[in-house]
Amino acid sequence: MRSVLPSVVQIATDNSTGSGVVYDRHGDIVTNLHVVGTAKTVKVQETVGNMSVTGKVIGEFGPDDLAVIRVEGDTDNLKPAKFANSNSAQIGEIVLAMGNPLGLTDSVTQGIISATGRIVGSGEPGGGKALISAAIQTSAAINPGNSGGALVTLNSEVIGIPTLTARLPGENGVAPGIGFAIPSDTVRDVADQIIKSGKVTNPGTGTLGITAQTAANSTGKPAGVAVLAVAGGSTAAGAGVRKGDIIVKLDSRPVANLEQLEDALADLMPGTMVTIHYRRGSTVRKGSAKLASISS
Repeated sequence: MRSVLPSVVQIATDNSTGSGVVYDRHGDIVTNLHVVGTAKTVKVQETVGNMSVTGKVIGEFGPDDLAVIRVEGDTDNLKPAKFANSNSAQIGEIVLAMGNPLGLTDSVTQGIISATGRIVGSGEPGGGKALISAAIQTSAAINPGNSGGALVTLNSEVIGIPTLTARLPGENGVAPGIGFAIPSDTVRDVADQIIKSGKVTNPGTGTLGITAQTAANSTGKPAGVAVLAVAGGSTAAGAGVRKGDIIVKLDSRPVANLEQLEDALADLMPGTMVTIHYRRGSTVRKGSAKLASISS
């Protein structure tokens, strides 16, 4: 824990405060888009030395609620975090949420990974227009100001970026013990693209234009990706996929769960013709369409 906390900084704009995680030795910091909002520059409070420096927002990606900030000049006090492979996240694994809830810097809460592969987004507080696939659900307390911070394993690796909490049905309050984090694999993919070109051109499952979750068979084992919604004019719609279908293969790659679908899409460039194999009732069908490109 002590090795990760110096990598978690406080992000402040004229309207809000939140958290961020130092990504590399070049002064790049990853955080939530809803933390920076429309700001082009922010104040970054370093943990080491408790100094405040100015950071420039170099890129953002709304669909995953992520943004990258770059601190120029003296970055000696910015210590990069080590990121885990979020595909290795295990239900029941102990994790720590690090950030600056309610402006209380360097705060740490403990919980477990309650679930993986969740679909969360605009219906949740703080989610904006984001639709986060494969989100990590955790019981670690996440409060306003934790957003953009770090969900950390006992191996001192960042496995996710805490982003939002669930809302109680029909009430204004949040549900205690139900928080969500963007998986580290998504964070690295988006951050690397932003750092390289200032935008995201290959956004993973967003290219299909679906809302989805892992489907299970009668024994509880993963059995494909269940489609919860299909955007009009999207790649999936062009391939004939409808709400309620279950995707079982992309081109020649079998798809047993949401992570496998994302991995298959990560290897493909926008504009590539793909064939989606999907089950509708007892029949497996297939359709082809070009992957779309979503840029921030």
